[in-house]
Amino acid sequence: MKYLLTLWGDEARWADRTPEEIQAAMKEWDAYTVETQDAGAFLGGEGLQPTATATTVAIQTDGNQIVTDGPFAETKETLGGFYLLECENLDEAIAWARKIPMPGGKVEVRPVMDYEAAGSGAHANAAEARR
Repeated sequence: MKYLLTLWGDEARWADRTPEEIQAAMKEWDAYTVETQDAGAFLGGEGLQPTATATTVAIQTDGNQIVTDGPFAETKETLGGFYLLECENLDEAIAWARKIPMPGGKVEVRPVMDYEAAGSGAHANAAEARR
């Protein structure tokens, strides 16, 4: 089963780090990524640019859209990136989440929707087309 691990934290913590501290932190992230790859769990993952680069499209109940700069909510914790992993079960996904090198942050672990089981053929067709 696929699980999405979303990484939440205070992006201001990165702004205060020295280049050496950032390089050391990136080595920890690289080690984690390699571990997930070596275990055959890694399906994808990326870090995100700061929230100042975000654009939000709010879709109103009447169908109109409002486009604004920045994230949709005022919050200290922001989405900083994600890992998409293939895991046997929730326990395995949580075990991977516990290893993420993000002191002071949070990891949300969420199963990915099974579109085929939900009756959608579009996602299965798109996946087949990519092969």
